[in-house]
Amino acid sequence: MSLTTRIFLSLLAGLAAGAVLPGLGGAALALAIAEPVGNLWLQALQMTIIPLIAGLLFTGITESVGTAGGGKLAGRALLAFLGLLIFSALWSILFVPELLRLWPAPAAAAAAIVAQSVNAATAVPEAVIDPGKWLLSLVPANVFEALGKGDMLPVVTFISAFALAASRLDAAKRDRLTTLFEAVKDAMLVLVGWIFAVAPVGVFALALTVGLKAGVGAFGLLAHYIAVLVIVQVGLILLIYPLVWLLGGVGIGRFVRAVLPAQAVAVSTQSSIGSLPAIFEGAAQLRLPESVSRVVLPLAVSIFRITSPCANIAVVLYVGHLYGISPGLLALAGGLLASLAAAVSTGGLPGSITFLAATVPIANAMGVPVAVLPLLLAVELLPDVFRTLGNVTADLAVTALLARRQKADIPA
Repeated sequence: MSLTTRIFLSLLAGLAAGAVLPGLGGAALALAIAEPVGNLWLQALQMTIIPLIAGLLFTGITESVGTAGGGKLAGRALLAFLGLLIFSALWSILFVPELLRLWPAPAAAAAAIVAQSVNAATAVPEAVIDPGKWLLSLVPANVFEALGKGDMLPVVTFISAFALAASRLDAAKRDRLTTLFEAVKDAMLVLVGWIFAVAPVGVFALALTVGLKAGVGAFGLLAHYIAVLVIVQVGLILLIYPLVWLLGGVGIGRFVRAVLPAQAVAVSTQSSIGSLPAIFEGAAQLRLPESVSRVVLPLAVSIFRITSPCANIAVVLYVGHLYGISPGLLALAGGLLASLAAAVSTGGLPGSITFLAATVPIANAMGVPVAVLPLLLAVELLPDVFRTLGNVTADLAVTALLARRQKADIPA
């Protein structure tokens, strides 16, 4: 049984036990034990986030810059990836608040989950953000002070700038820095692996606490969350089809037929890399030049995940909705920047680690508490299917877009 499945079953067991215990007696004792155990596991996860993000972001940027320098088509591919990732983030920023306004989360269950959160006391929406102070906050005067406070956005800015500067060094110095950050990343992944080894216990304790306070309503809230996350991703996937028709010159019907086999593989394996042979077949069916598909597709399945900004921002907006927080424009801009950094840095990690490594910086940038995130991680099984489905669809779409551009550059 996979870790994801065990975490999910632990969530269900914790919620069920929490809903039943008040009628059987012993609820107070269970709460006194479960709450500190769950919070201990949560804090153990949180202590790994900043060094893990630093290692991931530095190595991800240096590798991407190196790839961009490898050829004109690769550079164009990276620019196209960036544009589509921004599009993905904007879609979530515009769509999710409207969806939650029309279909809000169950109020009683949301209030109970917020009440059990260790960060509930700090979950007060910021009334007005000063633009000047916000811009200053992007560039830390003292990066170590920002690290100590856990301010993710200035840390992300510093690491990104540092990685870009390191990419201009000679090979020997650049490789030494890259080796250092890879070692930090790998050590943090080992530590996270140890923490996730007891994830079923931690999630059970957190879910038991929620179940004791929210009762059976917690099940409805999690079902609502899953539905919102699936809807926003399905909306993004549907937008890809007219996009490939308008910018790639490929008929929607042709594209549907070409991408369908890869989508079937993606749903069954939840792996973009595992879907690569089927995506290549789709490119051949669309008669895209091999000179384009052989460069773009391996890049795309490795580093381009169009659903990452969309889904991760949706997660944070949903948590903000539970707390009654409506991020302003500057907070949303910070979340967008953090989502792009996460999309660059978290490729190739297990889904459970990716979820927290991506959503925590976005939540911090938007001023949204993170204590609820481990519970939402436990129900990532279904949303993760749509993440992979959207990524595979976009991989073929961006190849079609770049193939059309390549043809336009060839003299008649």
